[in-house]
Amino acid sequence: MPSRRHALFALTAAAINPGLVQPALAQDAAANYPSKPIRIVVGFAPGGATDLVARTIAQKLQDAWGQPVTIENKPGAGSNIGAETVMRAEPDGYTLLLGTIANATNMSLYRNLRYDILKDFAPITQLMAAPSVLVVSPSLPVDDLKGLIALARAKPGTLTYASSGAGGSPHLAGEMLEQRTGIQMVHVPYKGAAPALADVISGQVNLGFKTALSAIPSMQAGRLKPIAVAATRRLPQLPNVPTMAEAGLPDFEVSSWNGLLAPARTPPAIVAKLHRETVRILAQPDVRERFVSQAAEVVGSSPDEFRAYIRSEIERWGVVAKKANVVLE
Repeated sequence: MPSRRHALFALTAAAINPGLVQPALAQDAAANYPSKPIRIVVGFAPGGATDLVARTIAQKLQDAWGQPVTIENKPGAGSNIGAETVMRAEPDGYTLLLGTIANATNMSLYRNLRYDILKDFAPITQLMAAPSVLVVSPSLPVDDLKGLIALARAKPGTLTYASSGAGGSPHLAGEMLEQRTGIQMVHVPYKGAAPALADVISGQVNLGFKTALSAIPSMQAGRLKPIAVAATRRLPQLPNVPTMAEAGLPDFEVSSWNGLLAPARTPPAIVAKLHRETVRILAQPDVRERFVSQAAEVVGSSPDEFRAYIRSEIERWGVVAKKANVVLE
């Protein structure tokens, strides 16, 4: 029997060299993976963009492997509660994190962060990236980035920009805009992206960085004026809107990204198996169409590429946060 042979091998190996046991058992576990339900922890409430991505991947993994793949929402503390849950889980591939840009920016924002996204997790793959768009209220008398910067310089400290909360990527993007151009604006934090977007539309706040998915309908309806896309290339849905580089600010990228991570010390063979299957899923036409329709880019990077990207995001936003003195408890 295969199971008896594996058991006899493990016992014999233990007697000869105990160091051989763990790799042998890990290899056996990877060969049989998954043999029980998998859970994907999402650090945000149900119904949001991150949650919808997680549920898309979960359903496809379940279809492929015949094991239940469930979503566990653990919102709070900028997704830190969910990350800590996965960090403490058994590193066996059955508890995964749907990580986001917040897990990278939080490394520089929180005084007492209980995890290190690079040391305590094993990256599997980046799933997607959704670029942000710099938008202004229709009532603001500017039509491009040059005009916006000129107005801000003429009236320092009077223009306001909305964000979904202190420390989030829309907030840090506003700080970066100030740092790169020398302008002074007033940050107006909200409890969520929806009220922040509503007040830019109404003119209560002058401008903000919004994910393309949330802002495109309002732009197409004329309720928001797009100034520039914070990405390396223009969006198909907004072909006439320049990138920040085209508008005069090179290397200005803001993307709401997410990806799968496992606890550190998860067997590399299991990480590799998860990576292969997830990348295969991302290549499926219906999945790609679903993400692209939301103005998102499908990524599907390797574990090493994803780790390098997370590190670059930590470094980039860490400089912005430090210079702006943005600190969260």
